[in-house]
Amino acid sequence: MPDAEGHPDRSEMDLLTILNALSDPLRYQVIRTFASLPKGTERTCLSFGFPVSKSTLSHHFKTLRESGLVQQVDRGNSRKAHLRREDLEARFPGLLELVVQNPVAPARTEREASSTVTATSPSRSR
Repeated sequence: MPDAEGHPDRSEMDLLTILNALSDPLRYQVIRTFASLPKGTERTCLSFGFPVSKSTLSHHFKTLRESGLVQQVDRGNSRKAHLRREDLEARFPGLLELVVQNPVAPARTEREASSTVTATSPSRSR
């Protein structure tokens, strides 16, 4: 059962939830950055400098927290996050190494995404 802050126990972390959290380019970049920093590094959401609103950042970090990728801790008037490196390595060995070795693909626009779906969708016969 997740703790009061929404952090799942190591045994509750599941691969589909982790992969879903990593499917967003912004969240992937957060984890990639944390994985390349020294163990125990803590950062605030705003320190990443993403060009999104504070509420959007909060949503992304909530997704990362609830998946088990990061742990957030209140530090005075701010909230710092750190990578749950040991838990991830114990539960999914090699995952963080793959994330570090694979840069984020550029985000596609909605138009590109829908044209890909249309182009690869099987044609209907009438």
